[in-house]
Amino acid sequence: MAGVGYFAVSTWWVGEAFFVDAKDQAWMAPFAVAGLAAGLALFWAAGALVYRLAPISGSGRALVFAGSLAAAEWLRGHVLTGFPWDLPGETWRAGSAPSQMASLVGAYGLTWITLAIAATPAVGWRTRGARVALVAAATGLAGLYGFGAWRLAGAPAAPPADAPIVRIVQPDTPERASYDAAAFVDVMNRNLVLTRRPAAQPPAIVVWSEAGLPAALDDYLAPGTWTAATIASALRPGEVLITGGYRSEPAPPGSGAPGGVVYHNSLVALSRTASGLDPIGLYDKRRLVPFGEYLPFDRELAPLGIKQLIHVGDGFTPGPPARPLAPRGVPPFQPLICYESLFPGFVSDAARRRGLRPAWLVNISDDAWFGVTNGPWQHLNLASYRAIEEGLPMVRATPTGVSAVIDAYGRIRPGELLSEGAAGAIDARLPNALPPTIFDRWGAVSFAAMLLISLAFGLLDALVSLRRDGNAR
Repeated sequence: MAGVGYFAVSTWWVGEAFFVDAKDQAWMAPFAVAGLAAGLALFWAAGALVYRLAPISGSGRALVFAGSLAAAEWLRGHVLTGFPWDLPGETWRAGSAPSQMASLVGAYGLTWITLAIAATPAVGWRTRGARVALVAAATGLAGLYGFGAWRLAGAPAAPPADAPIVRIVQPDTPERASYDAAAFVDVMNRNLVLTRRPAAQPPAIVVWSEAGLPAALDDYLAPGTWTAATIASALRPGEVLITGGYRSEPAPPGSGAPGGVVYHNSLVALSRTASGLDPIGLYDKRRLVPFGEYLPFDRELAPLGIKQLIHVGDGFTPGPPARPLAPRGVPPFQPLICYESLFPGFVSDAARRRGLRPAWLVNISDDAWFGVTNGPWQHLNLASYRAIEEGLPMVRATPTGVSAVIDAYGRIRPGELLSEGAAGAIDARLPNALPPTIFDRWGAVSFAAMLLISLAFGLLDALVSLRRDGNAR
């Protein structure tokens, strides 16, 4: 029941997405919200069950509880494609002092620390062990703030003067159930007006959102089309546009894809040349949203009328394992399309595959699905943790907000954020990357060590209890 309450409060905005196409999908909204909260709560129930079955009674039980629930949260982030939304460790405001601990232990490690500190008062204070645990928890809390304050004290106040200028375009185009030619032209014009906006120092890179334009990339970026020519005319020579959209390609032989075609949710980088738009980078989203971009157990659920929200063919196909892009004329970057910004370790894993550490992160998203709710603000906070973990700045673009430039400490400078419902553009110099963080180097090693500590305390407490019972007999 605690899990149902926690996830109902933190994911109720999912219901908004079903009212975009209200005629066909509104009926699913209450079932989706209740089902999501209840389904995610099963992970908490599993963690609580492990804790309750453990033969423990001493003051170390707070660490056992933290380990059980943190392990359950790790599973929540990995089952199917995972849904690590609002991990307890990410309830600290990104950019604050306590959030800096993620640079050492990641969001899962910070979850363990947060749960251990918060659970310790439940052991009471009457015994010597309980008082020691309370002092340890208070010391740990002070350590979070102390380490964070020390790390932030050495942070530069502004990016270097020679850093490239990035423009984030937020056209404030709400999600629509269907798009006609007039809607396409409206969305395109809104993006182009902001892309062309005069500036004393023109940007080197322009970033549009995940749903840059409501059409297939293959169609509107095809050479010779009026759309490609119009977009090219809005860019200066040498300027690079990064945008998102969906694209299709022939299915691999033997895949059984309907019509022999698969669809990808993609990011493309385009350079403005004398002849038009030159594609210089392509990334296909690796981590797809269950029920949003693909339907798990589709054979069983499709006949019930349950379908993914994105009506593109039979849903999207995941791309190959993620790797950074290094287009010419652009600092190497790791694309994070929407949901991918939730996953600790996603960036460092991708960097190791290519043997190249990116200089920045590009998070394009389409949070317009969730209306004017707290969902987009939560997403901003969660995505900012990837910047802290990796020591890399992030540029985040959405069609309706919240768009921002986030430095390597998870902070947002004044004037570098566009809120929900605002149309505009952010021009900002790209913040510097930091040297690789401990989390970037070690990954989940520290979190595994924390789980082992919980296990050790549980075993020690069980042994002490068994010895005490044996002496009593």
